[in-house]
Amino acid sequence: MTPALAPIALLCVLTAVSLATKASAQDRGPNRAVVGGAVIYAPAYQGGEDYRVLPFPLIDLKYGRFFASSRRGIGANLVDGDAVDVGASVTFVPGYRRRDAPLGIGRVSGGAGARISADVKAGMVMASIGATKVLSGDLDGALVDATLAMPFRPTDRLTVIPSVSTTWADGAYTRSYFGVSPVQATASGLPAYRPGGGIKDVSASLTASYRLNDQVSLSATGSVSKLTGDARKSPIVVDPTQPLAVLSVSYRF
Repeated sequence: MTPALAPIALLCVLTAVSLATKASAQDRGPNRAVVGGAVIYAPAYQGGEDYRVLPFPLIDLKYGRFFASSRRGIGANLVDGDAVDVGASVTFVPGYRRRDAPLGIGRVSGGAGARISADVKAGMVMASIGATKVLSGDLDGALVDATLAMPFRPTDRLTVIPSVSTTWADGAYTRSYFGVSPVQATASGLPAYRPGGGIKDVSASLTASYRLNDQVSLSATGSVSKLTGDARKSPIVVDPTQPLAVLSVSYRF
């Protein structure tokens, strides 16, 4: 993920789209290659008042047990079944730029994270849960995210995917992303703040994906996320409730 994007809302979108493609019979083989691009309207950081319009690559490659995707990172499936996938990977954990943060707060650079995740399909309901430990960059700590989606097909070509997500963060992560140190407080004029861990945010999204032909699909997503707990109380949070929108096109090889 790119550092400028709010992680929970984008993860909600990527998970919903990915789970929907897995529901398709043509994606149940051992190999898959889907690439594309998206334009994303998103907050510059979680809780910030400024928004950005950015391009974003969509990648979903699978060869046997190995995968590379925008959502899961680069890794391998430990369990690879029709109903359950469990994988381990290395992924990117986003931070935010100096120019996007309040004056005096400074940059929080993103970094690599070690991730384990599981996707489960039970009837029409599809679920994903993942845990990520930050390994590098200015961020620290761990995150646990979960998504529930229920794709349905009004027509053979149209898939609609409502989904809900949430993220838990430990105190180390929350302090590195939302905290204000005494030095930052002096530079910014904001009060010093040392948050703890807990449920960081919740999110809901609606995705519509239209298949033009066997190779090309168009998708549009609207999402709203809300910060909760100590993250919401941070002095750097201007707006705890934020929208996100995505338009994308993908090509299946």
